Amino acid sequence: MTRQSLRQTGEATLRTLLGSNEQAGGFANLLTEPLFGGVWNRPGLALTDRLLVTIAALATGPRMRALRNYINAGLDHGLDGAAIREILVQTALYAGFSSAEETLPMLAEVLGDRDLPFPDDPPEDASLEELTARGTELMHELHGARARLGYAAPDNPVTGALYPTAIQYGYGEIWYRPGLERRQRALVAVAGFTALRMPEQAGKFGQSALNVGLSKTEVIETIIQTAPYTGFPPALNALGALSAAFA
Repeated sequence: MTRQSLRQTGEATLRTLLGSNEQAGGFANLLTEPLFGGVWNRPGLALTDRLLVTIAALATGPRMRALRNYINAGLDHGLDGAAIREILVQTALYAGFSSAEETLPMLAEVLGDRDLPFPDDPPEDASLEELTARGTELMHELHGARARLGYAAPDNPVTGALYPTAIQYGYGEIWYRPGLERRQRALVAVAGFTALRMPEQAGKFGQSALNVGLSKTEVIETIIQTAPYTGFPPALNALGALSAAFA
């Protein structure tokens, strides 16, 4: 493939996703060639999954202008409001709930512009004991023997001051909310941790993603998809950690 053919493919993909081929000045063809011509047209990850991953990566910043564009693209190509809400909520678990205080109102604006309702909040009727039980069960389902290693070690008095809350409200609450399948939540986790420059966690969840139906290729492509949006070095570091995890 030549640079010219990459550029032409990228321009077509850009129009398909974002409705135009306009680009910010100063980039020349760095967007149309490697990003829209290259990354977006790689095999191994479905278009809707690439949009999910891109939204997750951008939400960790959050990078509001780009995020709005890709939320619209997601709504045009297979993601509904409930799925996008859950992407924003789950990434807020990693990046901080303050990020969702910005991104969720923006999602409401986008849905309102389309005359679509903002999805109702899911029920929150489980007790703290039930959150702990199902969160612990899911954590072991995802990570197996690795569920109690490192900062998750149950006998660590320092990390143990916080980690039970993460089990309750991360695994026990957020991962059980409707709107996303388990495989999609694994994609969000890998993308979010890569964007946040946390390769150890990206590798951990990338390995665990195989337990909820993702292939190694899909996990690798998830990390590659984040690179043009949140940085090539973080993506390469995450791929290095993933390589070690797969080994």
